[in-house]
Formats: sequence, C-alpha cells, structure tokens
Amino acid sequence: MCTATLAENAEGYQGCTSEACNFVHYENPTPVVGAIVEYEENSVILVQNVGWPGHWYGLVTGFLEKHEHPDEAVLREIEEEIGLKGELIEFRGHYDFKQMNQIIMIYHVKASGPIIKGDELADYKVIPIEKAKGWGAATGIALDKWLLEKRGY
Repeated sequence: MCTATLAENAEGYQGCTSEACNFVHYENPTPVVGAIVEYEENSVILVQNVGWPGHWYGLVTGFLEKHEHPDEAVLREIEEEIGLKGELIEFRGHYDFKQMNQIIMIYHVKASGPIIKGDELADYKVIPIEKAKGWGAATGIALDKWLLEKRGY
C-alpha cells in the first residue's frame, strides 16, 4: 500500500518493512465446499475436473460465491457439475488443504436421477460403496471417515 518492500515477519507472514505502515499479507485460506454424493443404490460419485491427470478423481467441490451459505453452495456445485438436485444429509466437518491454502467444508448429500456432466468435468465415476476408497488429502480423508461409518466399522 505504501510501496515499501515486504519481508517475512516474526509470525511468518509477509509484512511491510516500513515502520510507518502496518500492512500484513495474512494469506487467509479460501473457503471451499465438498460433497460426498451418495448416489441411488449404495454408491458414491467421484468426479474428474478438466485439467486433472486421467487417474485423479475426487469429490464434487467448489468455491463459495459472495454472500452464499455453504449449505447452498454445496447443492449448487452438485447441480452445476453433475446435474443432480441433492438432498443435504449432514455436515461432515472441515478439512484443511494446505497445498491450495483452502479450508474445505464437507457435506454428505444424497442424490438420484440421470447424471449430466457439467463443463468443469472431464469425467465421473459411480462407485459402489464397498469398493470406494479415499486418498491422503483433505477430501479423501473425509471420504474414508464416512465410508468407515457407512460400512459399520
């Protein structure tokens, strides 16, 4: 703001070096929603975003829009990405995704009907719950926890 240089401060953030300025670039995380979409008869939907490697599939996720509540955002993202009207079952928790500086709010949502792949997706998979498995990042950890409960372990 004052055009002085930035340097790392004692808390590890980039801050202004001018004593007359108190600017700190906090790099607050970006809020994101994610959905474990339980689909029809005992399966889940995983999606592959455009630009992802061919073997990467994940949960339906997306950014909150201005003044949007996370409950509304997750249902909107499901409709945009896979063309389904979802029924919000429960909030499953929040997970940090440090690589992208995001906080992801995960929901369990039920949906049925014909899937219509949106523009943001390269592909999707419908996977039986007994064959589904998570991965070592935020959304995968959330999916694994849900699967353990769903399978009764």
